[in-house]
Amino acid sequence: MRRRLQTRYQPILIGVGILIIVFAGYFLFDSSVSEQGEFIEADAPIPLDQIEDRVEDGMHVTTGLLDGEGLHLVIAHCTACHSAQLITQNRADKAGWKKMIRWMQETQNLWELGTQEEIILDYLATYYAPEDPKGAANFRRVPLQDIEWYELRD
Repeated sequence: MRRRLQTRYQPILIGVGILIIVFAGYFLFDSSVSEQGEFIEADAPIPLDQIEDRVEDGMHVTTGLLDGEGLHLVIAHCTACHSAQLITQNRADKAGWKKMIRWMQETQNLWELGTQEEIILDYLATYYAPEDPKGAANFRRVPLQDIEWYELRD
């Protein structure tokens, strides 16, 4: 009799156990919940009072961005959606950065930056400008030049 009860309730107990594991995993590993249990909205900037201000050797320790006027606005607006590495690996003049911002607004749901946009653009154009001032704007690196191309054959 006891064995029949164990067999009868075993699928129910297994199902309940799986649900508990799924819910525990969701709440333990959900990236949209902060350590304090508050939901983080991806389409809103990080509040400035939550950004660590530690700068060493001219670089913001948490993000790796160069220290300068507008740094906190760039952190608040840009790193709310992507890593700061996406900023540091790109280079552009002011027009190029503005073009990237417009693309993010049109295709990635970036919000309007309002009066802060000019400060953000100045920061990006100052600290992440093209390394080659001879028209390399909008490129991550200087375009290849004087290449001798050859035809690949099977």
